Amino acid sequence: MSRWNISRRFMRVWERNLRVYRRTWAISFIPPVLEPVLYLLAFGVGLSALVGEVHYRGSRLSYVTFIAPSLLSINIMYNSFFENTYASFVRMYYQKTFDAMLATPLSLEEVITGEIVWGATKSVLATVLMLCVVSLFGLIHYPHGLLILPLALLGGIAFGSMGMLFTSFVPHIEMFNLPIFLLISPMFLFSGTFFPLEVLPQWVRPLAWALPLTHLVEASRSLALGRLEMELFWHLLYLSLLSSILFPLAISRMRARLIK
Repeated sequence: MSRWNISRRFMRVWERNLRVYRRTWAISFIPPVLEPVLYLLAFGVGLSALVGEVHYRGSRLSYVTFIAPSLLSINIMYNSFFENTYASFVRMYYQKTFDAMLATPLSLEEVITGEIVWGATKSVLATVLMLCVVSLFGLIHYPHGLLILPLALLGGIAFGSMGMLFTSFVPHIEMFNLPIFLLISPMFLFSGTFFPLEVLPQWVRPLAWALPLTHLVEASRSLALGRLEMELFWHLLYLSLLSSILFPLAISRMRARLIK
């Protein structure tokens, strides 16, 4: 990491974003608390009556038990991805916050690392809130469910790095509609979130397994159900490898954009 000129000073960027966040924390806390309630009511009361039970890896689960870990995973993806696309772009392009930071002893690598770690932190904070709400419905198996918190940090780094990579390319903020339409929305729908991957046509399944949200959902579901199986290791390995590729790539591309 030394060749990237990254020290613990990146926490100064994280601290700056935290101070701004604390000014609006009351509003920021509302979506992570209300969204799972609304989803669980809609799917638990509505669709569960139609779907009943779901066959998943040899077990029969109520539909609301099946989708609860999916909601946590979607929440992790959304918080880090949107923080490191729209919010980071505003700080970089409109507010010139990155320029101000680079006028200090902070390096560019530390600024970008602080942004990505902050995006992952927002995923963890939102996951804590959602876990509290979902647990009230008895949908999380403890103590295994607590491992979803470090999983949220890993997923936040992966999706935050992905978001920052897009930020390094887009010429204006409206262009974020493209990765959201072409990547985020398909992942939201086809990553085993609302139905098991086994019901997909055979030729579609490899594509679904290539999506990072699929592995985040499967890992969250294993932990929420209290299953520490070998498949969990492969999901964590996938997310770790994805982060190790996207993180330095995002820094490299941001350097090319900011230092010309």
